[in-house]
Amino acid sequence: MSFIDTYEKELAFQADRRRATVEFIKIVSDLWYEKSIELVLFRNQLIDRSVSEIINLHEYAGAFVQKPISIFDSVEIAQAIKTMDIPPSKIDIGKLTYEYHLEDSKFNDSTAFVINKLNDAYSAEEIQPRDVVLYGFGRIGRLLARELMLRTGKGNQLRLRAIVTRGSVNADILEKRAALLRNDSVHGDFHGTVNIDAENNALVINGTTVHMISANQPEDIDYTEYGIEDALVLDNTGAFRDKEALGRHLKSKGASKVLLTAPGKEVPNIVHGVNHTEYDPDELDIFSAASCTTNAITPVLKVIEDTLGVVEGHLETIHAYTNDQNLVDNMHKKYRRGRAAALNMVITETGAGKAVAKALPSLQGKLTSNAIRVPVPNGSLAVLNLQVEKTTSKDGINAIMKKYALEGDLVEQIKYSISNELVSSDIVGTSAPSIYDSNATIVSSNGKNLVLYIWYDNEYGYSHQVIRLAKYIAKVRRFTYY
Repeated sequence: MSFIDTYEKELAFQADRRRATVEFIKIVSDLWYEKSIELVLFRNQLIDRSVSEIINLHEYAGAFVQKPISIFDSVEIAQAIKTMDIPPSKIDIGKLTYEYHLEDSKFNDSTAFVINKLNDAYSAEEIQPRDVVLYGFGRIGRLLARELMLRTGKGNQLRLRAIVTRGSVNADILEKRAALLRNDSVHGDFHGTVNIDAENNALVINGTTVHMISANQPEDIDYTEYGIEDALVLDNTGAFRDKEALGRHLKSKGASKVLLTAPGKEVPNIVHGVNHTEYDPDELDIFSAASCTTNAITPVLKVIEDTLGVVEGHLETIHAYTNDQNLVDNMHKKYRRGRAAALNMVITETGAGKAVAKALPSLQGKLTSNAIRVPVPNGSLAVLNLQVEKTTSKDGINAIMKKYALEGDLVEQIKYSISNELVSSDIVGTSAPSIYDSNATIVSSNGKNLVLYIWYDNEYGYSHQVIRLAKYIAKVRRFTYY
């Protein structure tokens, strides 16, 4: 065959693949907006993705599981899911396609396979939508707003109804708030519409009204005046950190649960996927989602503790600078944080080493920790230096981590990276709170000392953990197939 013939065949294949991807995108959208069924590909979101993005995700998936995961297979499986009358669900089509290749001899066709795999969806409990209020509208608050509105679908899970800020609310303030939601220097443009309704002091996001409420203290707010009932309040301010202060939200009429997006005192500090089931939302009203670093390292530490046993270790987090540092050298209550954030590496402290023990009590007193703030706006790295009880190797520990990233209770929390070129900007926009860098792993010659590199988007990955926990607290968690 000539080079010209080969090239023509390649062009034809690419055209067929892109046509199949367009069909796949339509099925993904139809399932989401008509049936509230969300398809993901090895935990990677597929809604609002372009043709090229979805093709690249399939390439990654195939390399990850070391078996072909083609868009043609995904279309076939997605079509089979569309024929089923199952309740609102979140389904990993990558996992289904992978399993279909392993088990196709057991089934007559893809429809029979999918019916067998998703049969448990029919017994899933019916969920009732829950109103959500964002108390604070900073970095995390705006990312939560973006994700809540992009994933609203038919509105049968979390419904963002209001945002509370200090200071006056007028047309000028509304437009400034809207602009910050539309445009983000790190995460790019919002994939939706944001307009203002000055007459009603509201933002109109994707055509849905979200009230902007001005308040100096939680007790002053009557959410029921805005038609909001039994709301879950997500406190993003950092101003209220203990049980008594956070309890002030519950004095607001129309609020029934509170979730702090920071470490809390005297309240459960929860890393979703690790210890969330230990706390019953029917019995508790106040929760904390811990910190971004705690959410990054705890899933990985749980894997190591459960499989190899942790003797002791040290955590060093290389963290993006944050808003509590100075832009230029100036006074600060903490010495080093007063130096210009974008010009210096700044040694500071982190409580993540101790915080891990709140989710994994067996690690109490076993970890020390410190932090270095570095001149990047987002994207952080945790370096875990661990001594373990059982002997392992680099291939051994990587195999363990890959297994947990593929199946079990931590598949949403751990992303297994196979890239040789991974750098901080690559992980921006990753929904998993822990990105395990398999190629960077170091194991000592005696097999008892590990150095693990865990990347995390300290804004986006953490925001997704908050939303996962919020869904658990609000009892709107759908049937999932991972």
